[in-house]
Formats: sequence, C-alpha cells, structure tokens
Amino acid sequence: MTHDPQALAKISWFHPETGEKQEYILMEGATASIGRSSSNDICIPEQHVSRQHAVITYRDGLFMLTDLNSANGTQVNDEPLTEAFPLTSGDEIRLYVPTLYFSAAVTLEEALEAQQTGTLIAPRVETGAARLIITTGVQEGTVIALTLDEVTIGRATANARWEVGLQDAHVSRPHARLKRIDTHWMIHDVGSSNGTQVNDKTVSERGYMLADGDVIGLGMTLILFRVG
Repeated sequence: MTHDPQALAKISWFHPETGEKQEYILMEGATASIGRSSSNDICIPEQHVSRQHAVITYRDGLFMLTDLNSANGTQVNDEPLTEAFPLTSGDEIRLYVPTLYFSAAVTLEEALEAQQTGTLIAPRVETGAARLIITTGVQEGTVIALTLDEVTIGRATANARWEVGLQDAHVSRPHARLKRIDTHWMIHDVGSSNGTQVNDKTVSERGYMLADGDVIGLGMTLILFRVG
C-alpha cells in the first residue's frame, strides 16, 4: 500500500508591493526554494532578497531551512542562520526585510484552495532529469541542466576538460563527479583539495545519493540540486 503525502505546513507573508497576504502549503516530502528570482517555488520580489536566498527541505520528518549564502542572510526568530535549522510551528523567518511565518496547522480547506490556486508545493518525482542552480558568487543564478549520464565539475580554466566550470579559486581541477543511476543522481569527490559537502556533511569515497533540495558545497560555491 502506497502512502499519499499529506499537507503538513504552510508559509505565509505579506507581498512587499501589494501588501496582500500570500500563503503556500507544503506537502510531506516537498522542497521549496525561496528567492527573488521567478524560478523559485516561492518568489518574493523584494530588493533585499537574494535571487536564490534559502531553501526548505523535508528530512527525517522535519522541514529544514537552509540559507544559500544569501547577501543579507536569513534569521529565524531573530537568530542568524548558520546551518540547517529544523522549523517548528510559529517560527518567524526573516529575509532581512520580509518576514515569513511557518505554521504546522493546515486545514483540508486550505490545502484544497492551494491546489486550485497553484500554491500547493508537492514533492517532485525523480525521473532522472535534474538541474544544478549556482547560488553564490559571480555565477549566482546560473542553471545547469544535467543532460548527460555523467557530469564532472571543476574550476573554470582555459583547458578544462570537464563539463561544468566554476569560477572559484577554491575549487579543484577537477573537483567532483555526478553520475545518474536509473532515476537518481550520486555525487562523488574526485580527490579535491577542499572536499565536497552535501548539506554541510563531507561526501565519503563511496559517494552520496542526492535528493531534491540538497545543497552541494564545492570550495566557496554553493549549488542547489533540483529534480524533475
């Protein structure tokens, strides 16, 4: 018997231009990227919000909030975010100026309305199609579609032989490799000087199976992994 995901939480805030209340419903297993860019699941068109500012992911029964090295930072209950933070009902998320409110109380009517208005964020299905979104540095906002079964990432150089070049002196030549295994993606470090991290944890020699919303750290560069 399959388990149907449930509507577990909601994010609400007031639109910085119109003042109208905005609300998104998060389903169990959902990932929600937040930022100024219209490509985000939750777009907040405010000048102090970075293009890719933060991401909410569902891990081990909790919604975790991670700052994507945004220019003005992220605070939860007036405390600066320095690592992934487990959200609880009533938490206030501040993106410098706009404040978002996290609630774990969702009614059936709210979930149905969100489904009708396109503000219901459901977990994405892993089909093998995936993309990388660079969230820091001069390449911030760059989207890289993973169209090959194997993709190597390294520092951008004139004679680079890898598919993805990062303009980051702390990235090795090459640094990491992604491989598609059926509908999933695994990342391996390839002997880099500074290591490869996923969600602030160092990737071992055996590699790490990526999930939607994972944050990859290579040198000083953060990359958001999205599926579907």
